[in-house]
Formats: sequence, structure tokens, C-alpha cells
Amino acid sequence: MQYDFLSQFPKRMKSVGLYAVLLQNSIQKTTWKQYGFVKADEQVNVIFAVLLYIMEQSLKEEHCTMDDIGAYIDTMNMRYFKKPMGYQECKQLGDFIVNVILSNEGRAMYFEGFDFGQEAYQPIHISYVANRIVYVDQEFKRTSYYLTDDGYNLLLSTLEIENNMKLTIHEMVFQMHLEKQSYDKAVDEIKNVFNLLRVQLQKIQEAMGTIRRNALNYSVKDYEGILLENLETISDTKQKFKGYRDMVKSRAVELEEKNINVRQLSPQEDEKLNNLREIERYLNRTIDEHQKILNSHFDLKALYTRELEQLSQMSLIKRFPLRAKLYDKILENPAALAHLDYFFRPLFNQDGEKSYNLNKAFQLQRPNRKRQEADSGETLDFNEELWQQEKEQRRREKLKRYEGSLRCLLSYVMEKGEVTLKEIGERLAAEGEEGGEKINCLIPNVEVFKEIMVELIKNREIDLDALQKERSQFIQDKPEEFQLNDMLLTLAEGDGSLKGIRKLEVYRTGSGEAVVFAGVRAEDGTKKQIRCSDVLLRAVGRGDEEGLGRKG
Repeated sequence: MQYDFLSQFPKRMKSVGLYAVLLQNSIQKTTWKQYGFVKADEQVNVIFAVLLYIMEQSLKEEHCTMDDIGAYIDTMNMRYFKKPMGYQECKQLGDFIVNVILSNEGRAMYFEGFDFGQEAYQPIHISYVANRIVYVDQEFKRTSYYLTDDGYNLLLSTLEIENNMKLTIHEMVFQMHLEKQSYDKAVDEIKNVFNLLRVQLQKIQEAMGTIRRNALNYSVKDYEGILLENLETISDTKQKFKGYRDMVKSRAVELEEKNINVRQLSPQEDEKLNNLREIERYLNRTIDEHQKILNSHFDLKALYTRELEQLSQMSLIKRFPLRAKLYDKILENPAALAHLDYFFRPLFNQDGEKSYNLNKAFQLQRPNRKRQEADSGETLDFNEELWQQEKEQRRREKLKRYEGSLRCLLSYVMEKGEVTLKEIGERLAAEGEEGGEKINCLIPNVEVFKEIMVELIKNREIDLDALQKERSQFIQDKPEEFQLNDMLLTLAEGDGSLKGIRKLEVYRTGSGEAVVFAGVRAEDGTKKQIRCSDVLLRAVGRGDEEGLGRKG
């Protein structure tokens, strides 16, 4: 499916249908007016009050007959609703709610939910209450009502859980799915966690907007509530999700290594790998959202404190009428216009006139500490610049190893148009000492060669013409780490022997034989022997769809 977020759409429509069918059954009925419930709001409140009573009786495993429901409605009416109804009318109203609205007069109820996987509407069955025959006092046969699973889900969804509890619950479910390796369900739960963090961040931003407009409109109780929610959210969430991210990353690496070195992954394992990558992506976004909440939490505290301080300062400002205190005084004494600057100077935030203090002139002058701190800061900046230069030098050397390995691999491909890793290994083994030098060029270390082959197998087909067109249309920053597409395009443009490549194709041979390279250096300098699956690399030139050097 192209849009993976629609995979659980029928399940969502099940929850929506519980409300839609209930409201549809209620709004169409005119019987409500006989009992004085005219507004739709009143009708819905009575329905859910009856549902809660049935749920309470079901949880206590007690009978819930129509007599019990009628007595319950009669008590609620006398105490709260105040409608002109007697006991018999309350009982009739209960029968109408249970058998007509909730049970649809015994007819099955369905809600059509679209299934994007099957590209068709799917009928979703909905049932709120069921009944069974019971005997009251072991003599009288009665019908007792109880809630179905749909009824429980409907009522439980109406009770709001505190935001910090929602986050904890979804986190526990996410951890459980990770332990059971149900990665498809874990993807949904980590999305829910991310959405809760996003909602919390939006609440902080809305609160800051309200405070900026008028701090008096934001009560201290609301401020305390959002601060407590923030503290619950940022207490230990970041460390937990960093641990989850490391676990997911390690499991994804295990599957990738199995895909390269042992065998090709099955469709189920390939789906697990894709789900792990999706979980890792959302964990990274969740950690970023957590950091935003942390920063916004302190911004909110600083903003609220500053706004309240400014409001308190405004109460100290003395106000006076301009006409009585200014205009009339000037009309009485026009000579006061010469000193009008004393009145306007505070309006323009200008300082008053200063007088020279001779006592300060003869005091001992102390050295300025800020200047000394600035000098020490310049020394730290110089060391940091050297460190940045060394870091950049190490990055260039690492990229040079990637470039040399990829250039050597492409040179073998360009000789005949296509080549397998097995052929390269046999050729290097036959060349003896000269082959040992070439293997150092092809595999400068295990980690570099492994990353190059992983990227080649993942991309499978690389269209250099399309990459060149994309580079010409968009301005992109120079990548700081190894990127296969960018390095291939750079080699093809800079090396004359590689300019004829239009497309590079990489396939598994499917032979099942492992290719062995002996005497390969690792990152720590030790010699190792690596085994990997046999891979076919083919270069397609311009006007040559079968590969460079291959004739039809």
C-alpha cells in the first residue's frame, strides 16, 4: 500500500461507527418528545446514563431487568432531569432506549468502513447490548441486559485518561510489542507516543500565545496544570527512548548483516526490517520532540514570570488627565513651555542630565574583569578552531577511502561491462602479491567495503543521468558523510574512463556460494577474513541497454 497510515482504517471506522450508528438511531426518532426530551443534547445524555447503569450492573454481575432500568430512570428523573414522567413512563422510556435505540428493534446494525487494502467498503457489525433469560427469586422469568464488547469500548472511550497516563500506557504497550517482536504493532504505538508529545508541545505553544496576549486570561491553576504535565513528560522519557532506539538499531543491523552475509531475507523478515527502520525514524522524531518540550517548558516559565512582573509594575504607574494637569497649567502659565522637555523626556526613554562628581575622580580605579574574560575566551576559540580543522581532516581521509574503494570496484566493472564479486576474488587470489596490494585498494577496511555493498544492494539500480539532472536543478549542500549516489556522480564526472556509464545495476546471483576475501584489514588494524554473498554489478552505457562491453 502506498499510504501505510491507511492500513488500520477499518479499525478506526469501527470506533467512529459506534458513535455514528447510536446517534443515527436516536435522532431519527420522534418518541423522545413524548417524554419531554426535545433537544438532541438531552437525548444523548439520557442514553449514556442508561448505558453506564447497564455497565455497572454487568460489572457487579447483578441482574439488569427492565424493571431495574425503569426504577433507575425514575430516580434520575426525580433528582436531576425534572421531566413530567411517572414510573410507568420511565419504564417505557427505558424500553425505548434499550430495545429501539441500542438494539435497533432486534435488527443487526452495520457501519460501512472503507478498506483501502481491498479497495472496497467493508460492513462493520455493531452491537451495544445483549440479553439473557434470568429467574428473579427463582420463580419469575425475566430478561436481563448486559453490555457487549462494543458497548464496553464505547463507554471506556468516553472517559478521558490523564495525558501523562496516556503516554505511560502507550509506552508500555510499545515496549511489549518490541519484546514480542511485533514490529508492525510497535510502529502504530510509537506513532501514538509521538502524537501525544506533539499535542503537549502544541498546548505549551497555545499557552504562551495566550500569555503574550494577556497574562490575566491565563489562570494560575492552568499554569500549574501544564507545568505538572511537562514535568511528567520530560522526567525520564528521553533516556527510555534512547534505549529503545539503540535496541531497534541493533536489531536492524542484525537483519541487514544476515541479508548481506548469510542469505537473502524472506518477505516476512524484509517487512520486519522496514518496520524497524520506521520505528527508528519515529524514535528520532520523538526524542527531538522531547527536547522541544523541554526548551518550551523553560520558555513558558520565563514568559509567564516576565508578563506578571510587567503587570505588577503597571500598577505602580501614576496616571493623570492631560487636559487638567498639562493643557490647563500651560494656559495659566505660558512660561512653563520652556521646561516642557522635563515632561516629555520619560516618554522617549531619555536619561536625565548628569552632573560631574569630583569624589569619583579621586577614587582608585579597578581593572575591568570582563576584558580579562574576553581575552581568555579568545584562547578557547583558537583551540576549538584547531580541533575543527583536525576533525575536517579526518573526515576527508575517511571519504577518500570510500572513494578509492568505489573507484577500484567500478574499474573492474568497466573492463567487461559486468562482473561478480566471485570473479574479482578469484582474480585477486591468482595475482599473488600484486593482488594483495589491489585488495587493499578495493577493501581499505571491512567497515568501508561493507557500507558500500549495503548501499549498492539497497539501491539495486542507480540512474546517473537522473542524478545529474537533479543536481543541476537543486542547490544542495556538500554531504559530510558517505553518500553513494553523490560519490558515484562525482566519480563519473571526474574520471574519463567512467563517463560512459548511464546506469549501474546490482543484483544477487542467487548461487548460494559465499565469496571469501582473506587478509582484509579491520578498523582497528587487525587482519580478518570476510565472507559475503555473491553480487553481480553491471554498467549500462548510453545507447547500450545490455551493459558496457557486451555485444548482442
